[in-house]
Amino acid sequence: MITHPRRITRALLSVSDKAGLLDFARQLASYGVELVSTGGTAKALKDAGLRVIDVAELTGFPEMMDGRVKTLHPKVHGGLLAIRGNKEHAASMEAHHIKPIDLLVVNLYPFEETVAKGAGYDDCIENIDIGGPAMIRAAAKNHHDVAVVVDTTDYAKVLAELAEHSGMLSLELRKKLAAKAYARTAAYDAAISNWFAETLQDDAPDYRAFGGKLIQPLRYGENPHQTAAFYKSPGERFGVASARQVQGKELSYNNINDTDAAYECIAEFDPARTAACVIVKHANPCGVAEGDTLSDAYVKALACDSTSAFGGIVALNRTLDAEAAKAITEIFTEVIIAPDATDEAIAIVAAKKNLRLLLAGGLPDPRAKGLTVKSVAGGLLVQSRDNAVVDDMTLKTVTQRAPTAAELADLRFAFRVAKHVKSNTIVYARDLATVGIGAGQMSRVDSARIAARKAEDAARDLKLSAPLTKGSVVASDAFFPFADGLLVAIEAGATAVIQPGGSMRDAEVIKAADDHGIAMVFTGTRHFKH
Repeated sequence: MITHPRRITRALLSVSDKAGLLDFARQLASYGVELVSTGGTAKALKDAGLRVIDVAELTGFPEMMDGRVKTLHPKVHGGLLAIRGNKEHAASMEAHHIKPIDLLVVNLYPFEETVAKGAGYDDCIENIDIGGPAMIRAAAKNHHDVAVVVDTTDYAKVLAELAEHSGMLSLELRKKLAAKAYARTAAYDAAISNWFAETLQDDAPDYRAFGGKLIQPLRYGENPHQTAAFYKSPGERFGVASARQVQGKELSYNNINDTDAAYECIAEFDPARTAACVIVKHANPCGVAEGDTLSDAYVKALACDSTSAFGGIVALNRTLDAEAAKAITEIFTEVIIAPDATDEAIAIVAAKKNLRLLLAGGLPDPRAKGLTVKSVAGGLLVQSRDNAVVDDMTLKTVTQRAPTAAELADLRFAFRVAKHVKSNTIVYARDLATVGIGAGQMSRVDSARIAARKAEDAARDLKLSAPLTKGSVVASDAFFPFADGLLVAIEAGATAVIQPGGSMRDAEVIKAADDHGIAMVFTGTRHFKH
């Protein structure tokens, strides 16, 4: 037996997404459910030969004001909100000729999609649904008596229960549908409020809300004792949330986090200019390189730190080809993400059944505006995305010696990478490839030392006579507060430096560079990443 069953005798359907609508409505009608509908939904049902009562017949008022006013009426909301066992409510319904509505099926005007496609202000405003959220909230509040469906994927659940229980729905299902309904209207309102904030260029509105739609529940979070799920936020940004998983095991929380870090980093490298590869481990790049081909770039990136690359994430800025696929699959890799892949490359990766292959459909725009959100105890930290790109910066030479053309290319490369490494960050680069990366240290001196030691380890693995930091350039995500960190980089063999500048001791740091004959440029832009 189901608890508190409610027979569905009348349903109001008003949807913008018509997917599955006709089959669902036919099944409802087969249980003797009276169908009430509005506008385009009513037309679609009538055209399919279904008997439908137009909401105007129900209310006695025509749709007006370009459809803005049609369901905002006591005969609709009374039918949704009336408590069936309440004598006073029943008397009001009888006195005002209000009939109960047992099932509400509404999906909202496509506001998020309208914004995502870059529509103008007026079009976005017209796609803000008013009647839909009002009805959804009314039905969800009265879920003891009314079922509300806001997602086409729930049609099957409703029909299954109607079939199992002879046209009745359980309280358990009505509660679940109500919970989803409130979450949907909350996400919808969050999208609208954030769009207004962006339109008004209000960086700190009095209230902030964020919403998303479930992509998948995850087995666990960062650790097995933590629960987790993956949600897609409104708007379109190519990446792990947009990607099609071609093969491989289910993504974990850490896979998703690391893959996002890798793909955001690879987006710094214009595929029209160069092939590039980023290898990430624990959300930090452990090898990045440009090359003539993806395979060349991968081999150069791997050489930076082949130990850390084992079990890592590989991101590519061009279509994965067979040559690159063969190279990448020679060692254990967790995820490959690229804009696309050739059929031959997909077949090669398929031989590694647990390797996840994600095709994102494009690269995210590193210059695009957007927000990032981080939870803290009792609150949220919200900031604009770091969309500063080194190619747009004016580099100021502050030393007696200016960098050579080759050094300058490597400096820009290194600063692109430093943007995506946890602070404090030091990146050594040579010939458009990282040769040592120091990440996330409390001291910038320690980051410089770790990066240099990593380069020594790589040289030993590659059987080189000297680490590739000899003759390299070095990037720092923030200024050198003292000359000591710079001196470590000079000792490692760096010949040119890129850093934001802005320290009280800039003069001391510049003098150290001049004393050792190295070039230094300031960007004026810091890239902290905590």
